[in-house]
Amino acid sequence: MMRGMGNMQGMMKQVQKMQKEMVKEQEALNSKEFIGESTNGYVKATFTGDKKLRDLSIDQAIVDPEDVDMLQDMLILAVNDGLTKIEKETERTMGKYTKGIPGL
Repeated sequence: MMRGMGNMQGMMKQVQKMQKEMVKEQEALNSKEFIGESTNGYVKATFTGDKKLRDLSIDQAIVDPEDVDMLQDMLILAVNDGLTKIEKETERTMGKYTKGIPGL
């Protein structure tokens, strides 16, 4: 009976250690910057790892009052590219914690 309790305590320590590592890596990820770009880099959207938009830069070359649709398309491309980069990095760094855990 006691041997089982020892294993349980050991397992709990491992889980706590893993939780601390997860928090540390999540914080590091959140403070990283990710720059999404549209075609040819005309629009750049800078995000933090927690998906907050920090900066948006638009090259004057594509600012055409006659073609607002193109500018909107470029903005969408840049924002989506930034979010995709965050998702890939999140999966790369945090995926190891969620693999094999039921419900995650």
